[in-house]
Amino acid sequence: MSALEESYAAIDLGSNSFHMVVANFVDGHLQVIDRMKEMVRLASGLNSEKDLSEESIRQGLECLQRFGQRIKEIPATNVRVVGTNTLRLARNKEVFLSQAYEALGHPIEIIAGREEARLIYSGVAHSTYDETNKRLVIDIGGGSTELIIGRGYDTFQTESLHMGCVNMGRQFFEDGKIKSKRMRKATLFAMQELESISNLYKSVGWDYALGSSGTILAIRDIVQSQGWCDSGITASALVRLAELLIAIGDSEALNLEGLSERRKPVFAGGTAILLAIFEALGLEKMNVSDGALREGLLYDLIGRTHNEDIRDKTIAAVANRYNIDIQQANRVKDTAKALFDQVQVSWQLDEKIDSKILMWGAMIHEIGLSVAHYQYHKHGAYLTVNSDLAGFSQQDQKKLAMLVRGHRRKFPIEEFQSIVSSTKASLIKLCVLLRLAVVLHRGRTALDFSEITVNANKAGIDLIFPANWLEQHPLTLLDLNTEQNYLQATDIRLSVH
Repeated sequence: MSALEESYAAIDLGSNSFHMVVANFVDGHLQVIDRMKEMVRLASGLNSEKDLSEESIRQGLECLQRFGQRIKEIPATNVRVVGTNTLRLARNKEVFLSQAYEALGHPIEIIAGREEARLIYSGVAHSTYDETNKRLVIDIGGGSTELIIGRGYDTFQTESLHMGCVNMGRQFFEDGKIKSKRMRKATLFAMQELESISNLYKSVGWDYALGSSGTILAIRDIVQSQGWCDSGITASALVRLAELLIAIGDSEALNLEGLSERRKPVFAGGTAILLAIFEALGLEKMNVSDGALREGLLYDLIGRTHNEDIRDKTIAAVANRYNIDIQQANRVKDTAKALFDQVQVSWQLDEKIDSKILMWGAMIHEIGLSVAHYQYHKHGAYLTVNSDLAGFSQQDQKKLAMLVRGHRRKFPIEEFQSIVSSTKASLIKLCVLLRLAVVLHRGRTALDFSEITVNANKAGIDLIFPANWLEQHPLTLLDLNTEQNYLQATDIRLSVH
């Protein structure tokens, strides 16, 4: 394997900054070879209607073009790009995502807040491993703040709160003026956001706190350069920093060692959030980690390419949580995989990506039975798209939900229209394969379908059974005839011989 094939890139499209880290994976360890960061402040371009401005989109695309040039030689499977809070909120995100794909050369996944928290913890855990002590990890971003309690690589509590240095700056310090009353109002607002989790977190407890990412790193650099503490960030140093900001009184006049020019407009908002966290959780000191979201992304990505995909564990956990009939799920999965293997080339399906989605869909297609049998495919789709599924982007959860929704009864072709056009055709084909596997195992028995021959082309799919098999299984034949009618809603014709 060449060095290039073992190069990886992770890109984090944050609300304040876009970050990229490029690393080589050598002997089980990451060697970071390049970092790039640009303060795009995407959240500042989000108006009251939750639309991104043309200017913020333009700045973001220009940044991604530069990132794309740096990673153009890295295999696509070794690159992962995620968007966080601002892209979760933006109504016109699809406009940005389609243009960003062109600029960067790679698709962008939108991740949920708790998934962001999990990845942040992973980045911190790999940077400062500690299998003994419980750690509280805090990350203040541009649009959200994540708080996680974990030990080793495992998390106990994950939370993402809708407050970050950019949106707090806009709400309380928009004109750049930093006054005592504004700082206190911002701190109280942040404490209100923390109110719903502070008692729970304190009851779980931690041995020490760790901060990550730009705001906390900048605060650490400033309080230490001022001589207020020797390591990390102390509560008294943080109070002195807030007093200094108020004394200076203007964001533009913050000429402090460790504070970049572009961070000045959002620094007071970030400081208010950290003050609130210290006060609400009773912290006296916080250490700082160099690891963050992009490092977590890298390790997650390496796990996927080295058969340690956390999404497999997530699906297994979901199946267990909702008491899914594992034997039936495995029967459907095995048959769906056998069908996939026979049509993969002719239907131009991706051997890894599409196969994974199909297998996961097969394992949880009956998740909705935990709610009610009537329309359980619809209940299942709701549970799938609205659950926190570790490792999954929002786009992949939507695809998974569509497979669960479409695995039985009328084919919901109109609902597939909401899927991005570049993946819609392949997702419909995957849904057809899942439906056929479900039909073939409707009797919930372990029938042998190894002798079925499957032929597929753009127009349809042919199932060819051994001689006399269909005559010996009239109910299956009837089910397949019904399925032929259901599939008329698609462009895929089903023939049975």
